Amino acid sequence: MAPGAARRARQRVRILPLAGARSRSAEDWWWDRLAPSGSGYHLLQSDSMLLVLPGPGPARPRAQRRAARRAQLLRLHRARAAEAKAKAKAKAKARTTPAPAPAPAPAPHQEPDPGWGDRIPLEILLQIFGLLVAADGPIPFLGRAARVCRRWHEAASQPALWHTLTLSPPLTGRSAKSGTKTEKKLLASLEWLMPSRFSQLQRLTLIHWKSQVHPVLKLVSESCPRLTFLKLSDCHGVTPDTLTMLAKACPQLHSLDIQHSVVESTAVVSFLEEAGPRMRKLWLTYGSQTTAVLGALLVLRLLNLMWLPKPAGRATTPGPGFPSLEELCLASSTCNFVSNEVLDRLLHGSPHLRLLDLRGCARITPAGLHDLPCQELEQLHLGLYGMSDRLTLAKEGSLLLTQKWCHTLQELDLSGQGFSEKDLEQALASFSGTPGGSHLALCSLNLRGTRVTPSTVSSVISNCPGLLYLNLESCRCLPRGLKRAYRGPEEVQWCLQQLLTSLPPPS
Repeated sequence: MAPGAARRARQRVRILPLAGARSRSAEDWWWDRLAPSGSGYHLLQSDSMLLVLPGPGPARPRAQRRAARRAQLLRLHRARAAEAKAKAKAKAKARTTPAPAPAPAPAPHQEPDPGWGDRIPLEILLQIFGLLVAADGPIPFLGRAARVCRRWHEAASQPALWHTLTLSPPLTGRSAKSGTKTEKKLLASLEWLMPSRFSQLQRLTLIHWKSQVHPVLKLVSESCPRLTFLKLSDCHGVTPDTLTMLAKACPQLHSLDIQHSVVESTAVVSFLEEAGPRMRKLWLTYGSQTTAVLGALLVLRLLNLMWLPKPAGRATTPGPGFPSLEELCLASSTCNFVSNEVLDRLLHGSPHLRLLDLRGCARITPAGLHDLPCQELEQLHLGLYGMSDRLTLAKEGSLLLTQKWCHTLQELDLSGQGFSEKDLEQALASFSGTPGGSHLALCSLNLRGTRVTPSTVSSVISNCPGLLYLNLESCRCLPRGLKRAYRGPEEVQWCLQQLLTSLPPPS
């Protein structure tokens, strides 16, 4: 080999790294800085993080593991030998020295501090729990709080906190037989919970109960006299005895929601017969059962409701209405949107109506009232109190009302209506020409704020000797001193005398 070639070969040998050696990069340098060899830490790298963990590093060779195991066994052997030697010395010393004095009695075991939760007075804890229950309901907070400690369990068990409750059996993978077993197990728990925890229950909701509704409501009637609201959603088997029993046992119950539940129509009727005077809210799902309920309804009062106009859509077939209805009250203190169409949909099937209260319903016209099927109306209230100045009222049509019901009308309220003087004169003159003396039925007449004239009022009083109440307040066409309310036959006759003396003599 030439001298130059040999020299270049020796240079390549010095430059090339040894076989198996690895060049150190910047990454290797950081790894050594984070976990130096022999420091007891090793690195674990993942996709998004780098962990420095204590513990053994990479696996050591087998010879090193064996040497470490032998050193550990040697240390254990030496420790046991030293312990045996110390015990032998102690026994030899005990033989030569006198017996020591008895050791003092150990101090009594002190239980750990229960913590701040167990030191809060029960009254304060009840107030705190009451605020949380008012915000989020008793479930699941009270169930979790009862597991904290004995004091919290005592507070969470107070019946005053359990005023709202929803009971629903689980539905996942539930067949008919398993559902009945689940409801019976839940019923067994309620037999203890109702008198002990739910004695002050006020609002109860039952959802998806298929077979045990009657036993549950029986427990409620026996243990929850303060119940005010009951909701049955997707429940079956609600009988008349069930609801009647509940109405008798819970005198404060005023709201019932039985939407989407299978309830016998006679059950609702029986419940309303028992709890009707105190009922405020009743939710029903329209259907054949509801039709039976509405057919037995005698009195319907919907006070201060927000009636909103609905856009005209497809023509719908009217329902059966209220065939037995005798009293309908839609009175409102503010102007509402009750129109002739709404009134016709409500009363198209009510021929036995006796009382109709439409105070505040300014959009009802005399023509709409004249088309109603009822022929023996006894009380008609159309007063507009404090709202007639902002509305455009009808000036004609009162004659349609008196001509239709003059023979049966006992109370008539036209307060605030905008009928003209001539229209009122013609309408009230209908009470003078009724056959058979049936005009005697009118005993109350409210003409407050109307354009009635003195001659019209005197004619009404003369033709209706049974008139006991007459309101002439704010009637602009009457003389001063007579614009007030008259109660009793004596005051009404005095008003007639004053009107007759104030009238000009006929020409």
